[in-house]
Amino acid sequence: MKAKLALLAFGVIFILAQSVNAADITLKITRKYLNLPVSQKQERGFMKFEVSGKQERSFKIRLAANEPDYWVFCDMTALQGQTVKISYDGDASGLSRIYEDDKIAGQDSLYQEKNRPQFHFTTKRGWINDPNGMIFYEGEYHLFYQHNPYEKEWENMSWGHAVSKDMIHWNELATALSPDNLGTMFSGSAVIDYNNTAGFNKAGTPAMVAIYTADNADRQIQCVAYSLDKGRTWTKYDKNPVIDSKAKWNSKDTRDPRVFWYKPGNHWVMVLNERDGHTVYTSKNLKDWNAESHVTGFWECPDLFELPVDGDKNRTKWVMYGASSTYMIGSFDGKTFKPESGKYYYTTGSIYAAQTFTNIPESDGRRIQMGWGRLQHPGMPFNGMMLMPTELTLRTTKDGIRMFSTPVKETNQLFNRINRWPALTASDANAKLKGFSNADRLRIKATIKLSHATNAGLNLFGQRILDYDLNFNLVNKVFYSPENITSTEITADIFIDRTSIEVFIDGGAYSYSMERKMEPGNKEGFHFWGNGIDVKELEVFQVGSAWK
Repeated sequence: MKAKLALLAFGVIFILAQSVNAADITLKITRKYLNLPVSQKQERGFMKFEVSGKQERSFKIRLAANEPDYWVFCDMTALQGQTVKISYDGDASGLSRIYEDDKIAGQDSLYQEKNRPQFHFTTKRGWINDPNGMIFYEGEYHLFYQHNPYEKEWENMSWGHAVSKDMIHWNELATALSPDNLGTMFSGSAVIDYNNTAGFNKAGTPAMVAIYTADNADRQIQCVAYSLDKGRTWTKYDKNPVIDSKAKWNSKDTRDPRVFWYKPGNHWVMVLNERDGHTVYTSKNLKDWNAESHVTGFWECPDLFELPVDGDKNRTKWVMYGASSTYMIGSFDGKTFKPESGKYYYTTGSIYAAQTFTNIPESDGRRIQMGWGRLQHPGMPFNGMMLMPTELTLRTTKDGIRMFSTPVKETNQLFNRINRWPALTASDANAKLKGFSNADRLRIKATIKLSHATNAGLNLFGQRILDYDLNFNLVNKVFYSPENITSTEITADIFIDRTSIEVFIDGGAYSYSMERKMEPGNKEGFHFWGNGIDVKELEVFQVGSAWK
């Protein structure tokens, strides 16, 4: 919808600046949002907000000089009634298009857009990548994430923020952490400081503490911020940074702190990626940190957690992994992780920089993960997404202890089985699926049996959703050896959204994700292929939308 039409429809007051020149406007904030026009054809410029002569925020933006490709917004709730000077060092002709409203531009179609995923989290506007600070607190799951609020490409790294009661229905809140004089806000984690070790608690309210990387041209440093209102507003620690290890490693690559409370030692643990692997730090107060040990072979976004083996809480192992989702299994004494086996993978494809929730109640006991889906959404004013939340478990297999990943039980509320057929030929199965090929979202669960040591699978408009090569032990060209090495069967649980496909093989022993795209001109729809295969079981589920 064009800006002028939007103004007429919503009764918006267009910004008539109190003073205008080639590079700035001044206005008094009276509405919740400022809507800003963006054009991907435009060169980036710096935009700065000033209040009473002090900088309130600054960011890069491709401010549209003519017709915008899409609109982004700034939440101005905290500046109500104040006068803001907006300066821009790029093509300033777009300043006159900025307007106030109590709605964001395009809100009438929000979450209903053509290529908006329907059961995966996406931000209203802009770019997202790594999940950050994932934590459960007082009935809410908090998802923070790397975010550029001002464009659908990477820049202006901030911490976006959304909350949910069930990890399915998300409510996006205001940006939590924005760039400052120390740098842009890179990845990190969050904890609840119940014992007030950092001294941030107030009047009995425990602080939610974020530990994050600030990135600037010279170095990456580790910083702390805290919230006393369930993550809605944040105060940055005035003595940041708490770790600056560039000199030690002779490398700028020191980032992505993962922090948790180690109860047996009564101290905090941080796992920090530094140059060639993960360093373990310890602290009593979240401010003063001591380096304890280092494990090589990982890159970015560490995680470290304990899991029972085969559900036995008296038999546990620790898991360490990095952004690529490769992992090691071992032991941990609060200071040193000792690998016993690995590195392995349990998931591949579009996933990157996955993180698990902290502070899950012991009565629940699950280790729940979400990862960034490196996927695009054609024609949309946003980019990137979060993959489905999954539960991680350790199970004993023929190859030893391995990690499994399956969608959390909360996802079941979206899936309603509408058909189930046993013992089909491939042609019969294709006929059963014919009417579902054009569904914008669908779940299919199928078990196929191969009659020869060759490959077989399932296509959708020519795209190979499942390609099982029994001869070379490959699933979609990645090595996979089934638990029964003489079996000719494989089960795939397939989740299809508007722009993505996630597949879980044999109960979560392996999973992968991909962009949903058809071969040009292909009209075949769903198609089981292979030499004489049987579809032993086929289930089709209708999929609801997570957006209300």
